[in-house]
Amino acid sequence: MYKIHSLILGLALAAMAPASVLSADAAEKRDAVMTNPVIWADAPDPDVIRVGDDYYMVTTTMHLMPGAPVMHSKDLVNWETISYIFDTLEDTPAYHMEGGTVYGKGQWATSLRYHDGKFYALFSPNDHPYKSYIYTATDPRGPWTVHSRMRHFHDSSFLFDDDGRVYVYSGSGNIHLTELEPDLSDVKKGGIDQDIIIPDEESRGLHEGTRVVKHNGKYYAMVINWPQTGRRQLCYRADKITGPYEKMTVLKDNFAGFPNLAQGCIVDGKDGDWWAVIFQDRGAVGRVLTLSPVKWIDGWPMVGTDGEGKVPLNVPYKKESDIPTALVNSDGFDSPTLGINWQWNHCPDNSSWSLTERPGYLRLRTSRIAGSVYDAPNTISQRMEGPCCDASVRLDLSGMKEGDVAGFGAFNGHSALLSVRCENGKKYLVRHNAVVNFQKDSKIIASVDDEEEERLELPGDEVYLLINADFRRGRDVASCQWSADGKNWNNIGRDYRMRYDFTRLFMGQRYAIYNYATRTPGGYIDVDSFDYHRYE
Repeated sequence: MYKIHSLILGLALAAMAPASVLSADAAEKRDAVMTNPVIWADAPDPDVIRVGDDYYMVTTTMHLMPGAPVMHSKDLVNWETISYIFDTLEDTPAYHMEGGTVYGKGQWATSLRYHDGKFYALFSPNDHPYKSYIYTATDPRGPWTVHSRMRHFHDSSFLFDDDGRVYVYSGSGNIHLTELEPDLSDVKKGGIDQDIIIPDEESRGLHEGTRVVKHNGKYYAMVINWPQTGRRQLCYRADKITGPYEKMTVLKDNFAGFPNLAQGCIVDGKDGDWWAVIFQDRGAVGRVLTLSPVKWIDGWPMVGTDGEGKVPLNVPYKKESDIPTALVNSDGFDSPTLGINWQWNHCPDNSSWSLTERPGYLRLRTSRIAGSVYDAPNTISQRMEGPCCDASVRLDLSGMKEGDVAGFGAFNGHSALLSVRCENGKKYLVRHNAVVNFQKDSKIIASVDDEEEERLELPGDEVYLLINADFRRGRDVASCQWSADGKNWNNIGRDYRMRYDFTRLFMGQRYAIYNYATRTPGGYIDVDSFDYHRYE
């Protein structure tokens, strides 16, 4: 069922390996070179720690479930997802798209720490009831359990100090310091609870995303800043945790011609070196990760090969894995458990999907009436990756009911969709574009603008759908194809300009598979395969 299609033309098959890794022959640690970005996919708000010889990272996934992916690496270059901090969030019915949605809300900017044999994760959903979560685990592969909940901390960062006291840095604008009880049960009564960093006039503008480390007895807070002169990474340092703090710009760069590079963390390497993991806006694909060496110059962690405040294109490193990063995977749905890189749009209805009803297939059954893909339960997705990628699905449509809509999309606030519509006893493949609009100051869906480009009647109950994505600078283009047999492919619709829109989903473009009812629940589709490739 796998195929060769238009995107492959002109692209050498030898370029299929990720750009982040150059091959090497030996199995042990050896010299290698990676090419930035180290992860060319949506992975915002990173926090990275080292525990012994292992690195762990967590990033933001907002309204996706399970959420807060924990990734593992031996060398900061080759990453794999090993767990999620939570399966679902249940604070309000909106997490189930009941009475509203939580697009762009949910889990934000998780702080990851290791202390006295335990892993800790702290985050504050940016929605009701505005209370933070602290999760713990003895093994980063899980299970993770809720340890406590307390007041909201925007863009927070844990610090376990040398004297046993525990603090949270947080805030947008002024950076606030809050002391916690030693058992992390709540804010400490009578403890430190005050603003400690107040941006000066030169730093007015976006000022948040704190990530804190303690090094050589000093406190260092990495803070994103966006004054009129453009986005940059600031570092504040102090001899005492309460300050006074002094400021240095440690990174300002429009790396590779893309703007808006800042927000992330620094981490100590196992060989005594230091590294910065910083995200960069790259249009529709989302916020990608860069990896840069850090040079300590006059007591400041300056980013870049020579501490020049620039992200290098090529970075030498000690390679310790022959398995490259794979945050998006093909899937034949042959396992009774869902692949770890799949995430649901909002909380799934677990009674309406199955990998065992028809072994070798993912069955998606409709469970309620939906108005569009934006309020459809059980839409399942994976990231897209740059610079170019494609994915196809094979669908068995024989279980659809009248009024059902099923398909495959380049999903975001602005989506390019390949939808099969069951109408008047026939099945039509419709190539259309959808844009979601929310009520003012909420994430309640007000309307969905839908533009149909092309429609055709399908000859049978089996269809293959394919989406190519090109995220090279100045492109952000999705193109669509379909096939009745997986061999002969046909273009459908026009190329679509994908977008990143923080006012809508606040997320990079994703491949999504969906099935929803517009008349009567109970119909289903069977997904036989998801076939994915990434290209240079």
